[in-house]
Amino acid sequence: MAWVLKMDEAIESGLVHDFDSSLSGIGQELGSGAYSMSDVLALPIFKQEDSNLPLENETKHPPFQYVLYAATSPAVKLHDETLTYLNQGQSYEVRMLDNRKIGDLPEISAKMVKSIARVVFHDRRLQYTEHQQLEGWKWNRPGDRLLDLDIPMSVGIIDPRTNPAQLNTIEFLWDPAKRTSAFIQVHCISTEFTPRKHGGEKGVPFRIQIDTFKQNETGEYTDHLHSASSQIKVFKPKGADRKQKTDREKMEKRTAQEKEKYQPSYETTILTEQLCQTATIQEAQQWLHKKRFSTYARLFSNFSGSDLLKLTRDDLVQICGSADGIRLFNALKARSVRPRLTIYVCQESQHARSVSLLASSQDNENGEGDSRAIYVYHAIYLEELTAAELAKKIATIFGISPNQINQVYRQGPTGIHVLVSDQMVHNLQDESCFVISTVKAENTEGYHVILK
Repeated sequence: MAWVLKMDEAIESGLVHDFDSSLSGIGQELGSGAYSMSDVLALPIFKQEDSNLPLENETKHPPFQYVLYAATSPAVKLHDETLTYLNQGQSYEVRMLDNRKIGDLPEISAKMVKSIARVVFHDRRLQYTEHQQLEGWKWNRPGDRLLDLDIPMSVGIIDPRTNPAQLNTIEFLWDPAKRTSAFIQVHCISTEFTPRKHGGEKGVPFRIQIDTFKQNETGEYTDHLHSASSQIKVFKPKGADRKQKTDREKMEKRTAQEKEKYQPSYETTILTEQLCQTATIQEAQQWLHKKRFSTYARLFSNFSGSDLLKLTRDDLVQICGSADGIRLFNALKARSVRPRLTIYVCQESQHARSVSLLASSQDNENGEGDSRAIYVYHAIYLEELTAAELAKKIATIFGISPNQINQVYRQGPTGIHVLVSDQMVHNLQDESCFVISTVKAENTEGYHVILK
């Protein structure tokens, strides 16, 4: 209940009313309203008394992963957060994946969880005036919602609800053990919140945020489990496709050296864990441990999420030193890192899967194949270079939980299946291509994945 009480206090504090409570919380523009160093050093962060901090081995694995099926822009610099373009009113799938390790959160096994999805402002300057911004939007768009759930297309969604007083929020129950996809529609356009001056203004970015909760002792879904979000811009119908094409053409004209400064375009958007502005001191401490900043947990023992987000890059460098300060700043900004290895995979088509067992030997002998099979490749970006990471990324493409993949094999000489190990992943050639197929595992509900 503590999380709910804090949200209620935020509502009563005066910044927001109705819309405002749901839109406050994800401040990402650190420059605005930042602390001076004197403000930072004046806070009681150097106290030496013991506090109930979580131990390093007590940090929890993120229980869920949310995947937005829309491509990221290729025109985003290497260390900036990804940006995804959406068309107004178009239904986009958000796959809800169970990401728990064995033994994690046993209390939610065979039970429902509740997720709240919302579209929020990315820029802090708009968060300060969000009540006025949204009142103006309501006046110009009577009867419309900022965010909707496409119920007929959604899968595994139970008891979907919308609040007439919170037009940017939808909520629903789902079973982590079953396939769940929420198809969302964003109706507000980025340029609707841009001052009209001389035309051609850039639209403001939004965020898609998902918060998931479990039941408490009284059966209410108020115990917070996980939050993640991603940055988006919303265009008029077909506008996102044109913008994506424009960005891609601009990148193609750049030199190879200039391209090195930009990250590749991902075919899907992974909602990333970020520290919310409304995070309590305890939640901020847990975030620091989870992101491997345990060394500085005591230093920031009195900092809430809002306090940490207000620190500038220079503040963090002065407090934590150059290397860790920059690393912490990038973590707070959820900046992406260039992958260490990129591979391309595609699923066998339904037709290819149905005939592969019968025709593979004949095809190998006479050199003939099914010319009608069309393969669409997906990029997989690996940072840890482990077999577990590879299985997790493959599971995302298949739309299943990583726990459902029993083993990953690579098809070797004469068709043998070689178990994929960390060493094998480490030695894969960059930008290798594979066709992936699945085989039902015996005596379990899982699958074996084969890289061909």
